Amino acid sequence: MTKTKTSQVGRRKTSIATAELIKGKGKITVNAKPMEEYFVHSAKYQKDVKAPLTVTNTEKEYDVIAKVQGGGVSSQAGAIRHAIARSLAAVSEDFKKAVKKAGYLTRDPRMVERKKPGQPGARKRFQFSKR
Repeated sequence: MTKTKTSQVGRRKTSIATAELIKGKGKITVNAKPMEEYFVHSAKYQKDVKAPLTVTNTEKEYDVIAKVQGGGVSSQAGAIRHAIARSLAAVSEDFKKAVKKAGYLTRDPRMVERKKPGQPGARKRFQFSKR
């Protein structure tokens, strides 16, 4: 069973993305801009976003409409990748196996550690003086 349209949520650090998969020609849109225009800084982020489609050999089969907010460029790319992977998993059981094996369905739990009171940062301490 293959669906023609599916939408899922993906997260990474403080970024939240929703990706909608629609049968099409492989056009990826992020926040109403072409992906190449949105992730203009590095081809790595573009490759990261396309990764689930590459693993399932569906780069030219689905159009992706992604909306993302919060975080930086890297975490936004990761959130979109997670959302696309979850959408592909919802489409077909074969896609789910491929995407899961590549590790794209797992939500990356790493977050920034909070700053502690009496310290300048999460782990950094003020200079210690014996005398």
